[in-house]
Amino acid sequence: MDGHGRRPAFIVTIDVEADDAWSDSTTVTTENARYLPRFQELCERHGLRPTYLVDWTMARSPAFQEFGRSVVERGAAEIGMHLHAWTTPPLDPLTDADHRHKPFLIEYPEHLLKEKVAVATGTLEDVFGISPVSHRAGRWMLDEAYARVLMDHGYLVDCSVTPHVSWSTTRGAPGGRGPQDYSRFPAEPYFVDPLAIHRAGESSLLEVPMTIVTRPHGALVEGARAVASRLGPAARVMGRLFPQVLWMRPNGRNGRQMRELARRAAAERRDHVEFMLHSSELMPGGSPYFVTRRSVEALYDDMEELFESLAGAFTGLTLAEYRARFTSTRHGEA
Repeated sequence: MDGHGRRPAFIVTIDVEADDAWSDSTTVTTENARYLPRFQELCERHGLRPTYLVDWTMARSPAFQEFGRSVVERGAAEIGMHLHAWTTPPLDPLTDADHRHKPFLIEYPEHLLKEKVAVATGTLEDVFGISPVSHRAGRWMLDEAYARVLMDHGYLVDCSVTPHVSWSTTRGAPGGRGPQDYSRFPAEPYFVDPLAIHRAGESSLLEVPMTIVTRPHGALVEGARAVASRLGPAARVMGRLFPQVLWMRPNGRNGRQMRELARRAAAERRDHVEFMLHSSELMPGGSPYFVTRRSVEALYDDMEELFESLAGAFTGLTLAEYRARFTSTRHGEA
């Protein structure tokens, strides 16, 4: 329980996007939509209420439209917005191969940023009969201009910030603005300052950061990491073997660590824990991370154990529900 005598929230966020968005293919398919009902059933069985953050391609998928309308009508989940700039109209190319470079939305001229947000939002409104209020930026890249456009469209909660993480080695458009560094951003929820999103302000947009914690290692490992940092391939190997941070995000090897992270969050009386996954990771071959049917079954085993471990210690909330609770507490309500 936190200081208000309530359980911390466990927030399940799913980036609902096309099959294997990591690939360089110019063909966009959305077969992974057919794999979401099994995940929804798992969540409902454990009292969890997912927030599906839906990109434009999936909002136009008949299979996802059927699924999304069902969960909205039953009040079993929330639908919010996710935006991949290179597949969301207007498709005004920023590079010679946007499907390969995958430019960040924040690299586009502001008029295109605004138009893409308008199209993505309008599609969700038309297809699902909702006014979306929750959002996560594609490739995690949010800035002040983007945040202000979200607020103009009525968004109330964002979950793009990845505390303790710098995306400095991640590239979008060649010669573009480059990525975001969230390493010094808050780890706890805060209303953003629209002029400086790394700090709290008085806006209507609540930032609910991903649950990511630092993972200290011994002097020997840190020394090896310092050497490896000067060598690209060695640094990547060190990152896989001895990650500097732990995410509440399954990767096929971290089931035990996710359960430990949940226990740590409860012991530290954190107000929220945020879990994330891509919809395509629920389909064999839909991502680089879960290629086989066996690997997807192992993913479900990890999620089953994690969700079971939450019983009695957490309350399942969507992003919008969490914002409502956060706001009521801030105003001194019960």
